[in-house]
Amino acid sequence: MLAGLSLLCLSPLTQAAEQPWQTIQLGSTDPYAFGVFSNVDVQHPPATLQRAVILIHGIKRNADVYYKAGTQLLKNAGLNAENTLFFAPNFLTDEDSRSSRDMPLWPASKWMHGTDSEYGRKGILAFQVLDDMVAYLSDRQRFPAMREIVFMGHSAGGQLMQRYSVLGSGDRLLQERGVSIRYVVSSPSSYVYFDENRLQGDTFAPVLTVMCPSYNHYRYSLDKAPAYFTGQKLSVEQTFRRYAARNVTYMVGEHDNNPKAGVMDRSCGAATQGDSRVRRQLNYMKYEQFLAARWQVAINHRQFQVQGVGHDAFTLYAKPQVAAALFPAH
Repeated sequence: MLAGLSLLCLSPLTQAAEQPWQTIQLGSTDPYAFGVFSNVDVQHPPATLQRAVILIHGIKRNADVYYKAGTQLLKNAGLNAENTLFFAPNFLTDEDSRSSRDMPLWPASKWMHGTDSEYGRKGILAFQVLDDMVAYLSDRQRFPAMREIVFMGHSAGGQLMQRYSVLGSGDRLLQERGVSIRYVVSSPSSYVYFDENRLQGDTFAPVLTVMCPSYNHYRYSLDKAPAYFTGQKLSVEQTFRRYAARNVTYMVGEHDNNPKAGVMDRSCGAATQGDSRVRRQLNYMKYEQFLAARWQVAINHRQFQVQGVGHDAFTLYAKPQVAAALFPAH
């Protein structure tokens, strides 16, 4: 009996710490279930939460490992579950043990493209999941003290996050709700470019080859982008100006520089961006400046390399350097 009473008396924070896997309801018109690992009880979150940190997993869909990595990051940053909500969302397939039919489910790694779920709740874009999560987190009825949302993604999750930082439209609600948003793109193996130019030697120019006609198609560029983006009816320049105004940070492990690394995109479209994750990120930073000069747009996205780290997510996010860079005020 005493043991039962002790369980009943656990705080929502303690309950979440012991059983972090939870399900939230996203979407307003036709809600759907989505699984997350969370540091608080999502049914009874503290009213004191001011920040939400979201960390999206890689191609293995191992959100439990990313939850541990993110928990260490928050600890290093001096953030706790009284003031900071932490989610490690799980984009699942229909074969994953945590999946259910009321969740959107994707074939293998297609979620990282931002495209539609094909099983469970069909037809829900991965980009729409992020939009709905922004709406969920900025809901003043649920989180009255929320001030900031930090979206982070590593590896395959970094690909989704980089494309969302360019194409996403969920932040349009935030200014009126008094909530800011920033994006952290960690170690993706490819990027979405705005046009056909790629770094060749010291200059940017179109890639002239008949061997890779798809290098300028989505997911490597905006050509043939999904309807989620084309429906926004923005020109390429307008899209870049919107992206330039967003708070985006890029990071990569300094040793993530192996052209033969496992689980790296080696398609011809990705190869035009560089030979390793480090090189592709540095090239993309140069590309931003190339477009900024063309259109006379100020852009100040941060980029840094994490010392002594390759591609491993837990090792990278557990580095004190990362906590200090991402949460300098703490």
